[in-house]
Amino acid sequence: MTVSTRAHEPPPAGGGMGRGGRLARLAEFAYRRRRLTVVSWVGALVAVIALAPALAGEFSADFAVPGSDSRAARDITLQRFGGSTETVDVVWRSEAGAEAPAVRREIDRFLAEAERLEGIRAARPTQLSKDGETAVARLELDRPGTEVPTETGERLIEMGEDASRADLEIGLGGVVIQNAEGGPGPETFGLLAAAVVLLVAFGSLVAVGLPLAVALFGLGVSTPLVGVLAAVGTVPDWATAVSGLIGIGVGIDYALLVLTRFRAALAGGADSRGAVLEAVTTAGRSVLIAGGTVIISMLGLFLVGLSYMNGVALAASLAVLVVMAAAVTLLPALLGMAGTRVDRLRVPLIGRRGRETDGRAALASRWSSAVQRRPWQAALAGAAVLLVLAVPVLGMNLGFPDAGNDRPGTPTRVAYDLMADAFGEGAGTPLLVASELPPGEPSATALGRAATEMRELPDVAQVSPPRLNDAGDAALISVTPAESQQAASTKALVQDLRDRVLPETLGRAGISAHVGGPAALVLDQSDRIADRLPLFVGGVVGLSFLLLVAAFRAPLIAIKAAVMNLLSVGAAFGVIALFAQGGFFGQLIGIDREVPVPPFIPVMMFAILFGLSMDYEVFLLSRVREEYLKLRDTSRAVTEGLARTARVITAAAAIMVVVFLSFVTGQETFLRLFGVGMATAILVDATVVRMVLVPAVMQLLGRANWWMPRWLDRLVPRLDHETRVDAPLPAAYH
Repeated sequence: MTVSTRAHEPPPAGGGMGRGGRLARLAEFAYRRRRLTVVSWVGALVAVIALAPALAGEFSADFAVPGSDSRAARDITLQRFGGSTETVDVVWRSEAGAEAPAVRREIDRFLAEAERLEGIRAARPTQLSKDGETAVARLELDRPGTEVPTETGERLIEMGEDASRADLEIGLGGVVIQNAEGGPGPETFGLLAAAVVLLVAFGSLVAVGLPLAVALFGLGVSTPLVGVLAAVGTVPDWATAVSGLIGIGVGIDYALLVLTRFRAALAGGADSRGAVLEAVTTAGRSVLIAGGTVIISMLGLFLVGLSYMNGVALAASLAVLVVMAAAVTLLPALLGMAGTRVDRLRVPLIGRRGRETDGRAALASRWSSAVQRRPWQAALAGAAVLLVLAVPVLGMNLGFPDAGNDRPGTPTRVAYDLMADAFGEGAGTPLLVASELPPGEPSATALGRAATEMRELPDVAQVSPPRLNDAGDAALISVTPAESQQAASTKALVQDLRDRVLPETLGRAGISAHVGGPAALVLDQSDRIADRLPLFVGGVVGLSFLLLVAAFRAPLIAIKAAVMNLLSVGAAFGVIALFAQGGFFGQLIGIDREVPVPPFIPVMMFAILFGLSMDYEVFLLSRVREEYLKLRDTSRAVTEGLARTARVITAAAAIMVVVFLSFVTGQETFLRLFGVGMATAILVDATVVRMVLVPAVMQLLGRANWWMPRWLDRLVPRLDHETRVDAPLPAAYH
């Protein structure tokens, strides 16, 4: 097999860089029309903030799998009973008795006021515990819980706090309450933490302010537009947190890359214009490649076929697209305004340059040389670390956390604990058997027989009498499992109902019956994800591979990047499984008992991490490629490339780590797990992978790093037109 010898030399620094390239023309425009560029961004921000709310829709999350049994049960409930299967559970306990006159008056007043709130339809009859001290009344909703206004949940929480007293404990459960329990968004903590990291990295308030400006403009433009997306599709409310933090993280990272190259060009003697052009045509190209990989990875979520994941994918992709645009237009304009004053307003003690910067580069160079001297040992050690971190994934328990996994003391956790003590752990998340009835008396007989058989099952705590709709053509039976929705016995109960009990009782009578509820939903979602996983992983990895080949004309490098990213993702999954077990590690993020990992978390993390990991791969490889084209020596190019990018990769990774750790401040358990997993993956990727595995493997591959078959070179489009040809790469292998 012959190898293409066509390659592109990086252009010289300064004003003459890549005169014909699109990025060079964009950089020239941003520099010469810098005031117009900044004003345009300000105008766009003001316009979006002013107009987007008028076009925004309601956030919603349809977790039901299209065509699944749980989806059919939900549809029957909504269409035949005119409401939602979800409720707000009002749980109270009093040593004087839950039905004591004084207690009952307080609860009746609470329920009467609650029924007047938007989204609440009616209160079901009270269920009393055997000891008479605990009771629960369920408030029926007239719409899905995610569509009930947040104000309703906030008012219910206020009413519960007002009604509680020393002899009366009240808890509130349900998604309406969970949505109203949030505090400050994690984006606030993420921005503050990122500012601290930038200050330590640069020591200059001007240099810190520029990346933050890119992130803030990106956040300000993309967040309102996510609300507009909600008007045309299914977008969960937590998509704003995910997209916001991803936008902050990559926005600061991309700005950091461009800013670092700008400062280096100034230090090399370029004027402001030349430094802007060099930064945009080199680092800006890396930004576009890295951002494109992130977007491809996120859009890969569409292959899973779940509507709420599509909403998250679009929201995150929008955030990345906006900050990419800001990094190559707004930031160059701001750099043009700042010019040589970019390092002004230095902070005492941490605001030093010169020897410290040179010392860090020398340290990175010595580190890379040490790894390259013993590449096999370094590669095996790095791979061993990642595999050890991934081991806990073998015990990962997939499922949806329930209110028992909420932070202690919250209204939902109080309600769960009260109900679990009085009625059993499954009381808060009952299964729902929804049936469509043919006309005639046999239906009532079959429903009664099914309810009786379900009561005799060992894993069932309680079965309600069949409830018919007004038309008499549909019925609901509530089945309370003996254990929580996360328990293996509850999952087995769902399968038994679907495979044996309902077909033998209702099926023989010609009644179509479906099992819904949280436990049924998680089974259906796990099955869907398992079915689509090969397509999803193959699509994301394949498209990312093609993008890297198009950018670097080096398929072995692209394969190496894909394999190492998979190892990083595996390590992150292992860490999530470890924290989800509770214990010491779980308590660090407010998880005091074992919690299942929602099945969509690994899929969503894979998409995001695969894209973000490519950021650091692109940052490093872009510089290594430049050095190789100058030095014609892979070993020296890797050493120089790592020395010149170690600082920016370290700073960028630190920003990403603190940004994703800010998820730990959130109320939702799955977001806390998501944040820990993402932070771990970024940390591992920037240290073990980029600083150990990449130099070791590239040293082992040698000239084969740059091998490119002619047939692949002809097939794959080129993304390196910003650089020009001064000399070809040496011919390589046959």
